[in-house]
Amino acid sequence: MAERAFDNYLARSGATLEGSRYTAYLAISPRRHGFPVYYAICENRSFRARDLAEAAAAKALAEMTGLEDDGTPVFPDGYTGFDDDAGAGKSD
Repeated sequence: MAERAFDNYLARSGATLEGSRYTAYLAISPRRHGFPVYYAICENRSFRARDLAEAAAAKALAEMTGLEDDGTPVFPDGYTGFDDDAGAGKSD
């Protein structure tokens, strides 16, 4: 599990077992009051090994550019979470 501190939030990465596969996630917890919000990372992908899912989540946490005011993670434009160029350069 990796962790990053922001002004009003603490962000942690992790993995959870869903059936027979692991899903990578980010948990964003308010520093004062409230409950964490969980965001699935690389949603169109699952992992057979926990360490691979945790590594993907930690990578996503490191590549976040910040958080919205409500704690929603912000990623660079075209970010896919995969080690390829498929999403690079795309715009809406």
